[in-house]
Amino acid sequence: MTDVLDFLKDKQDDMVSLLKEIVEIESPSMDKECNDQMADKMALLFSNLTSGKSECIPNQTRGNHLRVTWGKGSDQILVLGHVDTVWRKGDLQRIPFKIEDGKAFGPGVYDMKGGLIQGIYALHALEELRKDVGCKVVFLLNSDEEIGSRTSRELIEEEARKSKCVLVLEPYISSRGALKTSRKGGGKFNIDVRGVSSHAGSEPEKGKNAIIELSRQMLYLNSLNNHQSGTTINVGIVKGGTKTNVVPDRADATVGFRVKSQEEADRIAALISGLKPYMQGVSIEVTGGLTRPPMEENEHTRRIFKMAQSIAKEKLHVDLQSQATGGGSDGNFTSSLSPTIDGLGAVGGGAHALHEHLIIDEMPKRSALVAYLIEELSHQEVVWQ
Repeated sequence: MTDVLDFLKDKQDDMVSLLKEIVEIESPSMDKECNDQMADKMALLFSNLTSGKSECIPNQTRGNHLRVTWGKGSDQILVLGHVDTVWRKGDLQRIPFKIEDGKAFGPGVYDMKGGLIQGIYALHALEELRKDVGCKVVFLLNSDEEIGSRTSRELIEEEARKSKCVLVLEPYISSRGALKTSRKGGGKFNIDVRGVSSHAGSEPEKGKNAIIELSRQMLYLNSLNNHQSGTTINVGIVKGGTKTNVVPDRADATVGFRVKSQEEADRIAALISGLKPYMQGVSIEVTGGLTRPPMEENEHTRRIFKMAQSIAKEKLHVDLQSQATGGGSDGNFTSSLSPTIDGLGAVGGGAHALHEHLIIDEMPKRSALVAYLIEELSHQEVVWQ
């Protein structure tokens, strides 16, 4: 009987051909029409390659989302992906899809259109080879992951609660191909400082300089950085003032933060929300908070990783490693609801950069790993309590 890996190696050229097709459908997060086109294309691919039943989930704000249900059973495994990219419409003209030195280049090829193709072919292999899969598989593809999944988070969490585990098709960490078993959580705050304006030449003493106040607050925020513990705070956008001869009465900043644990997220959020002015006569308003909770490693994720590591060694001859990462994904939302393993997509590098690429020969191997994992996990008891 043909093995999953051998089957998928024979499909490598087809996988690359379809990868080219979906990379050339540009899908910037903010462009609903483009993302709707991508969702339609993915539904067509599932229909052509599997017996999965596709359901379009209409979305008025951003692109439509897509849910595909494959197989049968009361239990389900959730596979997560996203069709949107960080790239702008028209970037394909200056960064066209190309193959060079065994790598495929193009906007979104690594994050995460390669992972989408590999995920579909994992199901295709399981179906064509009539593998024994003991539960249904739900593929959920959203259209706004790169901008925080605001219209899809509720849907993602709903499916995660119903799932025995979650597999996320985000790319592996670099060309080393490490899985992601933990991710930092993060969010942002807006800090609005109100001072008192005055003439900077004739009555400077009557003013309360909002920029000076904000500067002191920014130095305090910077002091909260702790790279050893993984807490990072970045004052990314600063605005204030009108003219050099006016003491500014308004200044504001946008601050991003990332943390490894929910406990640390709560601590940092309390400190930033509780900012007090240094100068009398000045007020501070702070809005915002945590947007993605941390994906914290636990015994359940370690169990799935060990399973993946064993499969990779025995069937793919790959020494699979795991690594924490500072970037967020939809796995951050699911990890507290169902055992979640992330980074099961493409192997390559340059996410969001001009040299974004995936390694073509890795596509069948990593697609096979997803297939083997689905097959084995489908017969496992629910491990989340």
